[in-house]
Amino acid sequence: MTTKPAISSRWNSRFSFILAATAAAVGLGNIWKFPYIMGENGGGAFIVVYLICIFTLGVPVLMGELLIGRRGRNSPGYAARNLAAESRRHPAWQLTGWVTMFTGFMILTFYVVVASWAFSYVVKSAQGQFHQADSEAITQIFRGMAGSASEMLLFTALLVIATAVVVGKGFKHGLERTVRWAMPVMLVLLVGLAFYSALVGDFASAVNFMFKPDFSELTMSTVLIALGHAFFTLSLASGVMMMYGAYLPTNTSIVGTSIWIAIADTIVALIAGLMIFPLVFGYGLVPGEGPGLIFQTLPLAFASMPFGVFIGTVFFVMLLLAAFTSAISMVESIAAFTVERFAVSRWTAAISTCVVLFALSMLTIFSFSGAGWTQVDITFLGKHMTNLFEVIDHMTSNILLPIGGLIIALFTGWAIRSKFMAAELQAAGWVFKLWQFAVRYIAPIAITLVFLQLTGVLS
Repeated sequence: MTTKPAISSRWNSRFSFILAATAAAVGLGNIWKFPYIMGENGGGAFIVVYLICIFTLGVPVLMGELLIGRRGRNSPGYAARNLAAESRRHPAWQLTGWVTMFTGFMILTFYVVVASWAFSYVVKSAQGQFHQADSEAITQIFRGMAGSASEMLLFTALLVIATAVVVGKGFKHGLERTVRWAMPVMLVLLVGLAFYSALVGDFASAVNFMFKPDFSELTMSTVLIALGHAFFTLSLASGVMMMYGAYLPTNTSIVGTSIWIAIADTIVALIAGLMIFPLVFGYGLVPGEGPGLIFQTLPLAFASMPFGVFIGTVFFVMLLLAAFTSAISMVESIAAFTVERFAVSRWTAAISTCVVLFALSMLTIFSFSGAGWTQVDITFLGKHMTNLFEVIDHMTSNILLPIGGLIIALFTGWAIRSKFMAAELQAAGWVFKLWQFAVRYIAPIAITLVFLQLTGVLS
C-alpha cells in the first residue's frame, strides 16, 4: 500500500477555519431547507429538539470527522486509510472516507442545479419579473425556469466554471481567500435582510412562531426530522469536514472549533428564519409551504413590498453566495484527491473535477425539463421515484449520508485506537470520554433511527 505525501497547507488562523467550515455548513440547507421544515413541523418545538440534536449528535460526529482529517493529513479516502493502517485495522475501514467523498460529490451534482435557480432568480428579480406578480405568474416563472434545460445549463455552467476557478487557484489563494470575503458579505446581507423583514413584516408573529414552543405538536416523526437535519446541516458525511480537518493546524482545538461551528451554523439558520417568517406572516403566506417557500412563496412578498425589486435581488444574491461557498467546499476534497491519486496540477484537477460535475448535473437538469431518458419508475426502500434526480437525491440524502455518518461514528468510536484519538483531541479526560460515549453509542443509535425514518421503516 503506497502512502501519499501528507498535505502541507494549513489554515492561516483559527478564525479562517471556523469561517470556512461555517461557510461549508451554511448553504441551501440553512436558508432554503431549515425554514420550510421548521414551518412544516411546528416552529418553536422543532427548534428546541433541533438544538438538542445539534449538540448531542452533530458536534460529536463533526469532531470525529475533523480528527480523521487532521490525523490522516490527506483527502478523505486516503486519510481514513492512513488511520486504519495506524491502528492495524482491516483496510475496509478506509471506506469511511471514500463513501463520504463520493456521497458529497453526488449531492453536489444536484446541489449546483438548485443553486443555479438562485442564480437565475438574481437576474429575474433584478429585471423586475416578480414586481406586482400574482401567485399564478410566479409559479409559471418557476416552472418555466426549472423546466428550461437551456437556461439551467447556462446558469449551472457559469456556477461550475466559477467553482473551478476558485478551486484551481489552490487552497490558500482560492478556497481560503474566497470564503474570507464571501462569508462576511453573505452574513451582512442576511442580517440586513432580517432587519428589513422585521420592519415591513409581522416580526411579533414570527418570534412567537419560532421561540414559543408548543410541545403538543411534537411527534416521533418531527423528532427524527430534527435529528436528521441537525446531522446534515453541518455538512457531515460529505467529505468536507474531513478535508478541512486535513488543513487544520495541530495546535488548534478540535473541541472548541467544533462547538463554534455548530453555534455559528445554528445562529445563521435562526437568522434565516427571522428573515423569512416575518414576511410569511406579514403578507399572509403559509409557513409550512414546503420546498417552494423560497422560490415560489417568498417572491409573492417581494412582489408587493416596498423596494421589493431591490430586496428580492439582494435576497437571491445572498442565497447564491451561501450555495457557492458550499459548492467550492465540496469540490475541494475531490480536487485534492485527484492531485494525490494522479499527480496532476491543481488546475488540471479542478477543471477535470468540474467537467465531470457539470456532466453529471445534466441528470438533474434534464429530469426537471422532463427529458424522456431521465424518466424512471422505481420504488426502493419506501420511496417511489419517477426520474433520475429523485433517484440521486434519495440514494444520497436518505441512504448514503446516514450510512456514511454511521461508519464515521463506528470508525472513530471503535476502530481507531483510543490513544490516537485522545492525542488528537487534546482535551480533558472527561471530555474525551464523553465524546467517545457519544460516537460509540448515541450517534449510531440516532443515525440508525434517522435512516429507518428516511427509508420509510419508521413513520
